[in-house]
Amino acid sequence: MLANLPDLVRARRDPAVAARSAAAERAAAGSIPTADEEVWRYSRIGELDLGRFAPGRATTTVSGGAGLEVQGWEPVDEEPVDLFHDLNTALAEPTVLRIPGGRTIADPVVVSHHVAGDGVACFPRLVVEAGPDSDVTIVEHFTSADDVDALCVPRLEIHAAQAARVRYLGVNLLGARTWMLAHQRALGERDSNSLLATVSLGGDYARVRTEARIVGQGGTTRQIALYYADGTQMHDFRTLQDHAAPRTNSDLLFKGAVQDHAKSVYTGLIKIRHDAKGSVAFQTNRNLTLSPGAWAESVPNLDIETNDVKCSHASAIGPVDEEQRFYLESRGIRPEVAERLVVLGFFDEVLQQLPVGPLAAELRVRIGEKLSRRQVAPELAGVAS
Repeated sequence: MLANLPDLVRARRDPAVAARSAAAERAAAGSIPTADEEVWRYSRIGELDLGRFAPGRATTTVSGGAGLEVQGWEPVDEEPVDLFHDLNTALAEPTVLRIPGGRTIADPVVVSHHVAGDGVACFPRLVVEAGPDSDVTIVEHFTSADDVDALCVPRLEIHAAQAARVRYLGVNLLGARTWMLAHQRALGERDSNSLLATVSLGGDYARVRTEARIVGQGGTTRQIALYYADGTQMHDFRTLQDHAAPRTNSDLLFKGAVQDHAKSVYTGLIKIRHDAKGSVAFQTNRNLTLSPGAWAESVPNLDIETNDVKCSHASAIGPVDEEQRFYLESRGIRPEVAERLVVLGFFDEVLQQLPVGPLAAELRVRIGEKLSRRQVAPELAGVAS
């Protein structure tokens, strides 16, 4: 993919060809990150063979928010993050949503990407520019069939202007052979309020790097996620809560479960910069391990450059609470039903905060389906029955 990338980009004759070509040149001269780099620690990036994939396109549809989709996109001049950032800039399939100042979009704007071809690498990019005092909810879906061997490298850019209110939900329902390497960035101005929410149930290796930066006084950001891996899946989250202005607020709640031989990784950083006095930040990650062969890693971090702030972080990894299970079983509830209720209760705190309430019922069904597929060790089979 990398060797002929610059020629491929130049041949497209895109209006943004200069920026795309520069990114293509960097990508062609670059290399795939390794797990030796801290931001890729614990990852499966060493398994990726880019040579197996050819640039292609996802089928993208947009519904709701009439008049907000804008054709034409010019990449922002910014510091490249990694090889995949450059690949997305060079080959991006952009969807641009501009919400005029003062406008409220009543219904969610739904952006759907479906990956259909074996050996395809696709690069969706969603750009949201919310004007001052605007209000919008956006839901982005990613899907593919279970037998599709593909690579999806999406990027999300949100700019919330003064007092804008932006709620975003990304839902990963990719098939069992598709990889996702996602990067989300939100920038909040004075008194803005943004939500970055993620539900990750699909994919083989699914990675989301999500960064929320507040540059205006009084800005607020929340990050929430629900992830559930089974079989040999791996869900990988890297988060940043970046406070660059005084009296800003951030809150993060990520909850996940792993079963069978699945894995999950969470590493997060709260960064309070020197000029961000009076800021408040919280970070919580909790994980359930539902099988002896499952594995989860949780690494919260703080980087505080000033005083007069309030910050905390917490993480936990463990099995289903035996006291909760015993309480339900003592009232005549079968063990498998008791466990299902405990797991659904564990996730309910996140489900209740999703910006699109009706989705919660569908997601509860999908969580129940995953739990019902759990592989029970032979020595426990008699107990479970």
